[in-house]
Amino acid sequence: MSGARGSLLVTGGARSGKSRYALERALAHPPPRVFVATAEPADDEMAARIVAHRAERRDAFATVEEPRDLAAAVTRVVATSAVVLVDCMTLWIANLLASPPGAEIEGAIDALAAAVATSPHPVILVTNEVGCGIVPFAAETRQFRDVLGIANQRLAAAVETVVLMVAGIPLVVKGAAGDPR
Repeated sequence: MSGARGSLLVTGGARSGKSRYALERALAHPPPRVFVATAEPADDEMAARIVAHRAERRDAFATVEEPRDLAAAVTRVVATSAVVLVDCMTLWIANLLASPPGAEIEGAIDALAAAVATSPHPVILVTNEVGCGIVPFAAETRQFRDVLGIANQRLAAAVETVVLMVAGIPLVVKGAAGDPR
């Protein structure tokens, strides 16, 4: 699977600069820009994070909130956008795992990868790299790590460029990335 021209997966650990880098890359494109948010305000802290992220984007992006059906959201907005930024895959996978039993998670991952790969405009995806730590003790946490790892691999195959963020520094692991800084 090859990615749409300019599509990018930004991965790394928590607080590695992933979202900031993805935002800068998206802002390098002319409007219209769409930000697809996967977070749900399940508690006060997450609600505050959502408000802060909205303020950071100001009016540079139209925002679409879609915690589960990302393939449909990306397909719907990509045709009329110069760039689509989806933040983040990590919360999306957590949302899918919290869905009713029997939810077709791998099908959702494949549908998103297909939507990204066939997009006529760049799609920028943000995700966490969670496979570098120890093996979690709890089965639920191991499942989350495994499903996110599968999603990251399939989405990396669907984009042209993959960037690993380490301490705010972008390291290109696939393709070529022009750093806007």
